[in-house]
Amino acid sequence: MKILVIHGPNLNLLGTREPGIYGSLTLADINLRITTLCAELGLTAATVQSNSEGAIVDAIQTETFDLLIINPAAYTHTSVAIRDAIAATGKPAIEVHISNVHAREEFRKHSYIAGVAVGQISGFGADSYLLAIQAAKKILSQ
Repeated sequence: MKILVIHGPNLNLLGTREPGIYGSLTLADINLRITTLCAELGLTAATVQSNSEGAIVDAIQTETFDLLIINPAAYTHTSVAIRDAIAATGKPAIEVHISNVHAREEFRKHSYIAGVAVGQISGFGADSYLLAIQAAKKILSQ
């Protein structure tokens, strides 16, 4: 079973970008944690990061996967294109955020992605991804 993990815009700056909000782990650190946990659970993970909405849509449309974990970052609040790409796959998706988006600015509380996701995990730092992988394992095992 393969999980596709997509990291949206500015997540390539993790580790240096607003560490008080996003923590000190780099994207490479997070990806290592993702692939390690997936291997322990008998899953395969592919990770993609892009600052480009079109590249994220392309990844959703062209990558082979059984479940999508996506941190759409700022595109959460703006991208109907990413929402529609997720819906078009017919595959389960889990929305992830490092910070608690519901405790931040008002505009961050709206997600175009939530309506096509089986769930949303936010506010647990990098562990949000690991919680999503555990949920993915359960979903894929049913």
